[in-house]
Amino acid sequence: MGLRGNRGDHDPVLLRNWKLTNTVVGFTGVQGDPLQSLLGIFHYIDATQSSTSLRESFYVFPVVEGIHVISLAISVGLVIWFDLRLVGLILKDQPVSAVFRPIRPFMLTGFGIMFATGIALFWALALRCYASPFFWIKMVFLLLAGINIGIYHFTIDRRQTEWDSMTVPPTRARIAGLVSLVLWIGVIAAGRLMAYFL
Repeated sequence: MGLRGNRGDHDPVLLRNWKLTNTVVGFTGVQGDPLQSLLGIFHYIDATQSSTSLRESFYVFPVVEGIHVISLAISVGLVIWFDLRLVGLILKDQPVSAVFRPIRPFMLTGFGIMFATGIALFWALALRCYASPFFWIKMVFLLLAGINIGIYHFTIDRRQTEWDSMTVPPTRARIAGLVSLVLWIGVIAAGRLMAYFL
């Protein structure tokens, strides 16, 4: 029975449920709970043809997932390598810039591939991601890691020439490296747990 039949045009309960259904499934933008609107976006993504095709693909999905894991290992592995130098635990006889320069292109390429494949995986599993607490934890870690990178490069790194060759970098640089280590390990842990429980 549609809303236009019998009591449909006047029953507030039916009207509310109809609006809620359209908000979640059709993403109509009805004002209300922000979380409900966010869920509507995830429903919309999950129902797209591209999402369904990728999710149900026997070959493409595992290939994308495999590339994502490999690019994650390369990019984050290089970040951890550099962070250990910032903290002052390895390669103390080499300037920080000398450690960072050769790994920079591989790190950036790895991150680019990691984010592209990560978006593709999210697009394929949007509703499962929404329901996973590990997905949201991973997003928080990624956001904080991005903020930490920004703070380092726009403040601490600008004065790198002053401490570049120091065996142990200054406190602010070491804190940035340590925070980066913790956050990226958190990203990896949350991502793996999310994959296991999706």
